[in-house]
Amino acid sequence: MDFFIFTVYAIALLASFVIVWMLLRDVLTLPDTKTESQLDDLNEKKSVNKKSVGKRLRILMFGWEFPPFNSGGLGVACLGLTRALADENLDIVFVMPKKLPISVPFAKMVSAEIDNPNISIEIIDSPIKPYANGGSYMVDSDGNPIYGSDLISETKRYARFGAVIAAREQHDIIYAHDWLSFGAGKEAKKVSGKPFIAHVHATEFDRSGGNVNQDVYEIEHTGLHCADKIITVSNKTKDIVIKKYGVPHKKISVVWNGIDDLTAPVKIDSIPPRLLALKKAGYKIVLFMARLTLQKGPDYFVRAAHLVAQKDPNVIFILAGSGDMERQVMHQAASMGLADRMFFPGFLRGHDTHEAYSFADLYVMPSVSEPFGIAVLEAMRAKTPVIVSKQSGVTEAVKSVLSVDFWDVEKMAELILSVVSSAELSAELSAKGVIDAASLTWDRAAHEVRGVIDELMYETKPNII
Repeated sequence: MDFFIFTVYAIALLASFVIVWMLLRDVLTLPDTKTESQLDDLNEKKSVNKKSVGKRLRILMFGWEFPPFNSGGLGVACLGLTRALADENLDIVFVMPKKLPISVPFAKMVSAEIDNPNISIEIIDSPIKPYANGGSYMVDSDGNPIYGSDLISETKRYARFGAVIAAREQHDIIYAHDWLSFGAGKEAKKVSGKPFIAHVHATEFDRSGGNVNQDVYEIEHTGLHCADKIITVSNKTKDIVIKKYGVPHKKISVVWNGIDDLTAPVKIDSIPPRLLALKKAGYKIVLFMARLTLQKGPDYFVRAAHLVAQKDPNVIFILAGSGDMERQVMHQAASMGLADRMFFPGFLRGHDTHEAYSFADLYVMPSVSEPFGIAVLEAMRAKTPVIVSKQSGVTEAVKSVLSVDFWDVEKMAELILSVVSSAELSAELSAKGVIDAASLTWDRAAHEVRGVIDELMYETKPNII
């Protein structure tokens, strides 16, 4: 009898569980009745919350140039990343050693180009450029000695200022862009003991073509091993840092560069008459725009242009930029019979840069060793098809380009002829390139950098110098 009663109670209890489960199932599987607008609001809130997770921190950031006082991509990267990091719950003091029209060497100012109260620019007076070689700054424009006798001396001078600034400016993180600023970051860390991030935009192995300046290498090596975390602009650069500098791979994070409205060349509404006339006459324009240095491969561009000119008389070439190879490539072009087919407008910026991309039928970047290559994103954003060397880090991030080994000028010439002769291929590269460029924003890069900062702040302790 007792067993019978127990069995009845057990069956009743089981039935109750089944009924409750069915009711809960119906409730839990009700269709989501949120409107599309509500879902958008929810996604936006999630995005905001994701950005606001990290604690507000103050970054002491050392750079070497900052637009409009820049001579290359390093300054553009600093501008884009700094602006975007300010939206990641970070206050930034950007320190740079640049000779600007100010009366006080250590004057703090807010850049007119960045209207953001979270960013201040600390100016340190110095006469050098980031892409000069080791002996480029012995004298000024009047032939008078200025500060250090060479670039190495100037970086050491900057390093001493790094310690001064670190003692004066409250900060939670030290951040230095490239070898020119690593010494300042290292000295700042000695003073404050705060975690140090080294951001590698290029290495001496990229710049020198294998003819490494040992002094520069030592500064890089010391800075990278002093840093608590390293950010490289590509996996290509990460591999160099591991193999050539002996840095553990776990210490390195890869953050691709980006592009946005602030850093992209300013758009123009129309093509200048002189260029429009060339277009109407049926000429195709192939553009090289970079520093005229060994790293960028301008001599390979000239050799490829020579081969193209032999097969298509309606292609002309623009070789824009300045650098220590300028005279060499001019003589090279003349000796190859390109004097009336290749034009040298010099270093371009602002409207002129966008004008160059806009009128070009093709942009070619044949770099010998390119850590990333922001110019490719600029060209894509301007709807210009791109050929890039396989030795460029940007090929990790974009797919809508044609790639070739920098040394294979015959193949490079073939690709140039393919693009300028095929409207269909040109249109496809242009359309897909715009999409590629749109996905690589500085906001994306900054969010990844913020992740590195948070990891460093909350999961590790600073290296002891």
